[in-house]
Amino acid sequence: NHAELLARRLPLRDRDRRRLLERDCERRPLRVACALLRALELPVVGISLLTLVPGVVGGSETYARELVRALARIGELDYRVYVPRIAADAADGLPSRVVGAYPAGRSMPRRTAAMAYAAAAPWPVRRRLELDRLDAIHFPLSVMLPPVSRPPAATTVLDVQHELYPRFFSRAELAYRRLVYGWTVRRSRIVITISEHARQGLVERLGLDPARVRAIHLGIDHDRFRPGDEGREDFLLYPALGWPHKNHARLFEAFALLRARRPGLRLVLTGYEGTVPDGAEARGRVPADELVRLYRRAAALVFPSLYEGFGQPPLEAMACGCPVACSNAASLPEVVGDAARLFDPESPEDMAAAVEEVLDNQGEWARRGLERAKLFSWDACARAHEVVYRELVS
Repeated sequence: NHAELLARRLPLRDRDRRRLLERDCERRPLRVACALLRALELPVVGISLLTLVPGVVGGSETYARELVRALARIGELDYRVYVPRIAADAADGLPSRVVGAYPAGRSMPRRTAAMAYAAAAPWPVRRRLELDRLDAIHFPLSVMLPPVSRPPAATTVLDVQHELYPRFFSRAELAYRRLVYGWTVRRSRIVITISEHARQGLVERLGLDPARVRAIHLGIDHDRFRPGDEGREDFLLYPALGWPHKNHARLFEAFALLRARRPGLRLVLTGYEGTVPDGAEARGRVPADELVRLYRRAAALVFPSLYEGFGQPPLEAMACGCPVACSNAASLPEVVGDAARLFDPESPEDMAAAVEEVLDNQGEWARRGLERAKLFSWDACARAHEVVYRELVS
């Protein structure tokens, strides 16, 4: 009959469909109508940003904020975003719940305090989740805080760099990551990561069932990162914090080789605050708009990182029309494709040769980069996340 046909065509959960089909649609039309209305209610998905400390968690913050913005634009489910007071603006277009103030941060003492606080799962936090009657919950910031057994959860783990390059981490940091990441992925029904390379790392290093791990590429903001009117200047750009895997030391060796052949070439570093060689300038952290201007003015982006779970700066530069020379390590070849000149990040000579080739053919590399960047958007990223959320609900 009509109600049964309608029930089959609606995107209902199995329990709702069974409930409808078990009713006598002709004898109880009012009850059938009420059941249909209940079935039409959208699944409620929670997104926990309770450990977000603005300006501290780097690329994780960009991912979390942009995902929420995209879901607010194109999402088809009912969302609740849980935020701490210090990041109350992070919901950005979605219904938010300001829940306490987790003592989170980058330092080991503060992160340990956050874990202890969450393990206790304060009553207001649990009560808030219960009142919202979530059908699923997502933890984009790599740690399941607060810990939950219901509803079904997905957690994003950006990479397992600590397993591949343990020398880059202190003993305390290494122990923390192994404990927390292992605990988090065991409690998560689905683990999301940001590249196929990172997915393989999670499967191989943490022993996860491949069926539980989803690779979803990040996006870029095409409204912000786009070509401008600025002319190209004679400097290389490298936007990266001074972490060991960012490989500044070998970049400086390659830059010395380049300067011997191109004395006027300069190197601009953002995020980095250490000592630099002649011809280089360390600007530290710069505002987002200033970074865009640098992308538009640089002769080329050089990206010598030894490890990236994804690596957004090469794509951001490409979207601004900046040619790219890029490390061939980890996920970077997957991300940049044939739109960047790849090099061995362990070899200053190969790095210098790659940069020279890009400088000699700026137009061609810029054209390739613009085409490549079009393949990545936050809307596409959000749609892929909604597929995971629907899977959790079902």
